[in-house]
Amino acid sequence: MKTNAIRFHTVGDPDVLRWEEIEVPTPGPGEVLLRNVVIGVNMKEIGERQGAYPCPPLPTVPGIEAAAVVVETGAGVSEFKPGDRVCYATVPTGSYCEQRVLPAERLIALPDDISDELAAATIHKGMTARYLVRKTFVVGAGHTVLVHAAAGGTGSLVCQWAKHLGATVIGTVGSARKADYARAHGCDHVINYSEEDFVACVHEITGGAGLPVVYDSVGHATFAQSLECLDPFGLMVLYGIASGHPPPLELMKFDIWKSYFYTRPSFFAHTKRREDLLASAEDLFAVLRSGAVRVEIGGRFALRDAASAHRKVESRGTIGPVLLFS
Repeated sequence: MKTNAIRFHTVGDPDVLRWEEIEVPTPGPGEVLLRNVVIGVNMKEIGERQGAYPCPPLPTVPGIEAAAVVVETGAGVSEFKPGDRVCYATVPTGSYCEQRVLPAERLIALPDDISDELAAATIHKGMTARYLVRKTFVVGAGHTVLVHAAAGGTGSLVCQWAKHLGATVIGTVGSARKADYARAHGCDHVINYSEEDFVACVHEITGGAGLPVVYDSVGHATFAQSLECLDPFGLMVLYGIASGHPPPLELMKFDIWKSYFYTRPSFFAHTKRREDLLASAEDLFAVLRSGAVRVEIGGRFALRDAASAHRKVESRGTIGPVLLFS
């Protein structure tokens, strides 16, 4: 069977993304054939397309998350049936397509009160936010945290979830428009780093004490300064490299009065076991239902116009997640 998909044969700018016809296999034992409905756009596939992140063998269909409908099930699949609404955030990549086959164990049943748009906008980014604030560093009352790219698709969810858990949230953004969005989505303090020194601002906010944790999805442009924001035992969390890889760390050159911790957490490690995947999704659905975490869509594009969606995200003009409609 054939379907339409976005595929790229070489790394490069958004123009390498092509609308092509590809083969879709029949679902085997334990597998499900899906019709994608709404597909989330993430920095992961943009980085792969650019050549900044490790890329699957070319040509490849990018994308890791979508809301979908079950079309057909393979032998041994009992949890799902044709017509069921599901969502997923998983590898191998390949969500930028009309139909695909995935293992049933990687699918999450969609509750009636979670729309396809909301699922596609949050299932990867929201579960990322969940492990960042509940596992990587257990955020709670009394903590002050710094979140870079606070108006971004993931950053805004991290800010809101941390605020929901009782933290004081400092967010950095790159424009006045994004600052307004960040204030409305969980941030107690917003720093426009295009106009202000965020290190100086953090020390002023904390009375010079520093922070127990910094959440950094920007990388090269913010990493070194972020270390200066930490308290003596602070945790540096690098979960993205939107501006490129940070410079190498010369660990023995750090101030002897500092004992920083560093981690590069992985979504796929945190959701590898099915029980962890489902628990993470249920926690996400709960905070969405409660209103503690809200999402405003930053852009809607037809799947065949994925190149335009990538340009929009790379221009840093988006606020909130960008979606593709199959």
